[in-house]
Amino acid sequence: MSSAIPLSKVSARESALSSADRKKDKRIGLARYIFADYLAGVISWVLFFCFRKFKLQDIPFEWSYFQDPNFFLGIAMVPVFWVLLHLFFGTYTDIYRKSRLTEFGKTFLTTLIGASILFFTLILDDWVTGIHGYFYSFSALFALQFIINSIFRMFVLTKANRQIENGEVGYNTLLVGSNKKAVNLYKEITDRDKALGYKFVGFIDIKEKKKNKLESYLPRLGNKASLRSIVEQYQVEEVIVAIETSEHPEINDIINMIPDQEIVIKIIPDMYDILSGSVKMNHVLGAVLIEIKPKLMPEWEIIMKRMFDLVSSGLCLLLLSPLYLFLMIQVKRSSKGPIFYKQERMGLHGKPFHIIKFRSMYVDAEAAGPALSSDDDPRITPIGKILRKYRLDETPQFWNVFKGEMSLVGPRPERRFFFDQIVEKAPAYRHLHKVKPGITSWGMVKYGYAENVDQMIKRMKYDLLYVENMSLAIDLKIMIYTVLILVKGSGK
Repeated sequence: MSSAIPLSKVSARESALSSADRKKDKRIGLARYIFADYLAGVISWVLFFCFRKFKLQDIPFEWSYFQDPNFFLGIAMVPVFWVLLHLFFGTYTDIYRKSRLTEFGKTFLTTLIGASILFFTLILDDWVTGIHGYFYSFSALFALQFIINSIFRMFVLTKANRQIENGEVGYNTLLVGSNKKAVNLYKEITDRDKALGYKFVGFIDIKEKKKNKLESYLPRLGNKASLRSIVEQYQVEEVIVAIETSEHPEINDIINMIPDQEIVIKIIPDMYDILSGSVKMNHVLGAVLIEIKPKLMPEWEIIMKRMFDLVSSGLCLLLLSPLYLFLMIQVKRSSKGPIFYKQERMGLHGKPFHIIKFRSMYVDAEAAGPALSSDDDPRITPIGKILRKYRLDETPQFWNVFKGEMSLVGPRPERRFFFDQIVEKAPAYRHLHKVKPGITSWGMVKYGYAENVDQMIKRMKYDLLYVENMSLAIDLKIMIYTVLILVKGSGK
């Protein structure tokens, strides 16, 4: 849970925005933002070139100097460099959710890093007049890019903010709750003079009641049991939980029932949340809410994680090819049947995909229906026992990682058959679908393979801790421990 969010005035009569309209607005806004960064890069490079030629080198102005190959090389490469750098640091997200002050700070830091990279790669070996020349060159490069980029960005973000305030852009929002707190929150929202993008589709009751206070303002769409279907039906992008103190035990169930997609959840805090520091103010006006953001890692870490997955899986597929050939021969000799085993599993956001493994069981091992394996499972082939002990049966999944269906580190994907059983006992299991499944995970390191649903639930707590605390550093630790398990052959 993170920063407190001020809400704004939204008319109850406003209709929900269509998915196509929202996507179009976001695409146009993002394209405008990227173009502003590119244009800022072009202008700042032109001005920097002029500063270097006509100020530092004290050369009389001549148009012929703009025929310098370095000038055109800079025009072609430097603006693209700035766009790619901003992309790496996760700048290019929905501009209608951005804070201008926050973006100003991010622009400063990114420009400082980018200017340092350009200085040491393009400028350091260029003509200068001593140490002062280096200082003036770097200062001019940084200042021109930062000032111009900031001006362009503030212009785009201000335009976006006005679109929100005028009700031109918004997010389909569902209010959970129906009594005093929900009514007070709704009135506080509608009392504000300017909108901040909340398009209410209606509200739901926690407990089905014949009478409630909010129905005079918003349509009642159902109760807690229908929350998931309502979110999907009305294409809800934000859920605001405004329930009474006596209903707080329901919050966990509410969060578990919301689809594991990029939906922002906001909750009215109680006094404990405020005193414990869970609520951070970023606006002095409006209602204060705790926000649960769908992004679990910074954008730059997400990009680095995918790049690492792509490079590592590609190298493993190449370097392990002799081992693959040896194992293919052994699997084929061990028993009749195919070398590889494909099975449908649930991936990111519950999307199905086919996992690839070396076959470690006899053919028709699940003729009687889906069943988990155990250490002494008679369905496992002799070579299969060795493959499972050293996790070699999992190595073909590097292809799943290379294709982007899996990651090196992430919760183990399960079949729909077992997923339904687990969720019935532990609804929090749905949260594992917030991230891509992995070849190895904290649950696999700490617990290993599960032999029944109860063991899957015990393993789940480790994977949930990983999902809520995931980072590149934790991924590295998990991979190190996985390698140690492989070397020792201590896998369960």
